[in-house]
Amino acid sequence: MSVGQFAELLLLAAIWGSSFLFMRVAVPEFGPLALMLVRTGVAAIVLAPLLLAARRRVAWRADPLGMLWLGLLNSALPFALFGYAALHLGAGVLSIMNATAPFWAALVARVWLGETLRARQLVGLAVGFAGVVTLVLGRGEPLVADALVAVGAALAATLSYGLAANLTRRRFQGADPLGVATGSQWTASLWLAPAAVPLWPTVQPSAHAWGAVLVLAVLCTAVAYVIFFRLIASLGATRAITVTFLVPVFGVLWGASFLGERPTYTMLAGALAVLVGVALTSISPRRAGSTQ
Repeated sequence: MSVGQFAELLLLAAIWGSSFLFMRVAVPEFGPLALMLVRTGVAAIVLAPLLLAARRRVAWRADPLGMLWLGLLNSALPFALFGYAALHLGAGVLSIMNATAPFWAALVARVWLGETLRARQLVGLAVGFAGVVTLVLGRGEPLVADALVAVGAALAATLSYGLAANLTRRRFQGADPLGVATGSQWTASLWLAPAAVPLWPTVQPSAHAWGAVLVLAVLCTAVAYVIFFRLIASLGATRAITVTFLVPVFGVLWGASFLGERPTYTMLAGALAVLVGVALTSISPRRAGSTQ
């Protein structure tokens, strides 16, 4: 990995880590559904010209039903669930819980695709979920019902990401990544619109909230996809996905710097356990040197 590629990896982690900060800023004024409709809609509009300029096809032409499901599972549902969770949990906590997505991807692959879970992966799942429990209990705040529901929503969101990852493997293997990303944002908007439009905020959101959601859409969704595709092309998917380990670092950093969130030592211990669990679950020693 060159210095430039590593810099891109850090940049992507910093951008995705900031997404939870912008959610926390905007969701109280927009509400989860309206916020995520703007996010997916603006991202789709930004990505469409890039797709046309690259003269690539949107994958829904070959599998429209698959693209509808991908838009739901990869964007509409997890975005909305994380939006709800952002009403009650800090940006740092959300970014760490987001790192549990590989756990669910491994479990879904076992149930759906019949893949075998090795002993190392089983240990990783146990360590990771112990880390989630430690993280939640160590927040230094009362564990009220709203927080528990928010934790459940965040975990359901990462389960949705796990389902989407395996759906992509089954239905869009070899499809152009930019085309899949663009199509999934358009179909995510279609899923969100019927519920989000009636719940559009009656009080016009502030310029501060609008700024946050536009950065979330353009930078954290559209631009981040472009960077991620560049990394996949230059490093391969196996090495590019290591960004998963860096996102929580930036999520905690941005939450502490801009929202005044102060992680406890117990939270940090839980975060470390989550990342160790993710590493054990998702990284295969036999493919560590692969660029495919």
